[in-house]
Amino acid sequence: MAVKPVVLCLNRSGEEVARKVAALLGAELHGRENRTSCDVTFANALDHARDLFAAGVPIVGVCASGILIRAVAPLLSDKRSEPPVLSVSDDGAVVIPLLGGHRGANRMAREIAVGIGAQAAVTTAGDIGLGIALDEPPLGYRLANPEDAKNAMATLLSGEGVSLVGDNIFGLEDVDGAVELCVTDAPMKGNADKLVYHPQRYALGVGCARNADPEELWDLVQKTLYDNGIASGAIASVNTIDLKADEPAMNQLAARLDVPLRLFTAAELEEQAADLANPSEVVFAEVGCHGVSEGAALAAGGTLSVEKQKTANTTCALTRANAPITEFAGRARGRLSVVGIGPGQAAWRTPEVSKLVSQAEELVGYGLYIDLLGPLAAGKTRSDFPLGGEEDRCRYALEQAALGKNVALVCSGDAGIYAMAALVFELLDRGPDAHGVSDAAHRVEVVCSPGVSALQGAAARAGAPLGHDFCAISLSDLLTPRADIVRRLNAAAEGDFVIAFYNPVSMKRRTLLAEARDILLKHRPADTPVMLASNLGRPTENVRYRRLDELEVDEVDMLTVVLVGSSNSRLAQLGEGPRMYTPRGYARKIDGDLS
Repeated sequence: MAVKPVVLCLNRSGEEVARKVAALLGAELHGRENRTSCDVTFANALDHARDLFAAGVPIVGVCASGILIRAVAPLLSDKRSEPPVLSVSDDGAVVIPLLGGHRGANRMAREIAVGIGAQAAVTTAGDIGLGIALDEPPLGYRLANPEDAKNAMATLLSGEGVSLVGDNIFGLEDVDGAVELCVTDAPMKGNADKLVYHPQRYALGVGCARNADPEELWDLVQKTLYDNGIASGAIASVNTIDLKADEPAMNQLAARLDVPLRLFTAAELEEQAADLANPSEVVFAEVGCHGVSEGAALAAGGTLSVEKQKTANTTCALTRANAPITEFAGRARGRLSVVGIGPGQAAWRTPEVSKLVSQAEELVGYGLYIDLLGPLAAGKTRSDFPLGGEEDRCRYALEQAALGKNVALVCSGDAGIYAMAALVFELLDRGPDAHGVSDAAHRVEVVCSPGVSALQGAAARAGAPLGHDFCAISLSDLLTPRADIVRRLNAAAEGDFVIAFYNPVSMKRRTLLAEARDILLKHRPADTPVMLASNLGRPTENVRYRRLDELEVDEVDMLTVVLVGSSNSRLAQLGEGPRMYTPRGYARKIDGDLS
């Protein structure tokens, strides 16, 4: 799903312009809280702009350019993947594309300038000298040799003209110049003086046997393209029946061609039966349509250009449209992103998680966790589930993804540590007859992205309590038998591990933490340091230390992480207060005792 731009408004004086720009771009409008009347607000402009940029969201800030520059500067790394960033003056007089000129910023700047009567301050050489960017062809065309675009543009800017072969996609005058711009369906090698553009007019239909070798399908497609004089860059999409959504051969083919994978039901493919060149009753008996590869190519659009080609386990066919394909029939393969947002504050949320959330159409999770995403969740469909609804939310998220949606299942901390990732895979590991999820849900893509876990956040606030061997134990006996928890407590106590206790207490469960304390006191000193960390990363964060023998259940709740040191853990008294650490053994080296 394409990520919509976000327009940032920092004060009342720029709000009218910001609203015009947002309406013009069909973008979301985010405003500084207490300074604007925008529905979606943020507290800190630098933090919010940085978070959006890390998520790959195009940003238009109605503010001073320096604010946006300071915000994103620490994240700059690769201009080929960074989103556009533009600034607009409060009075709407000037639009400046700061980053991503050839990834849409220059185009957006001109669109905004025309729409609000501003001046676009474009500084990219090609756009100034020629009004075009050779490495940004029109939608539906692919540049086969982008690495040569810079040199070609330099040649044109030095006064040399162009020579056109095929369609004139940039509207330039053909003067039989030094740089050739060739637009063709055929494979062709380019160089610094020859840029090759492929119109993406072809839809590739494919089929395969279950668990077919991806290389077998890849080789068939490459041979078919070669035999018919078609460049791989002229392919707009890979298309197949929805039953094959989880086939590695299909997904790897689409990834290698860098095009969308589109899916169709058997009924949708059967609508193409009259136009199939090679209908098959065998295929119909197996999947409910008379042809997969030809049917999928036809369903994607165009007329049959290459009939079904096949190997022992794979098939492919091609259709050709009259114009480049820019809108895709069928549906995407659903994706479920299982994301951990950390303890709560945006600074502890990874850029990858922010990006997956931004790309998602629907957010699923405990309502508080979705709320913690702040403006990043604005404008998205959200499905809130209560505490205790873990199985329901995982089932719902998987079945929504099965419809072809891009869904994010939002967890606090790390999604794989006492959170929803394990339950997602447990449901996927069961069939429909074993209380699992539907067949369609089994075919979705599942992505897990790490987050800062509560134990990591607590440890960072403490100092370095996890500097040596440690473990984590959940004290909730809702899903784990109490006897198993006690057995693990005794083992961890005897092993002298630093222990992070999750789910230490609840309204009804008040005794296991006290029992854990008593077990540990049999194996480590009474003055062993214990850290209690509540609401980490939030305004109400509260960190305090206790001796093990003074640990009281009543000052702990479900939002508290309890870190109990090993017999070697210490509290270092520093200027800002005590800091907890667990030596790893370096003292022996420092003291010269390596015997």
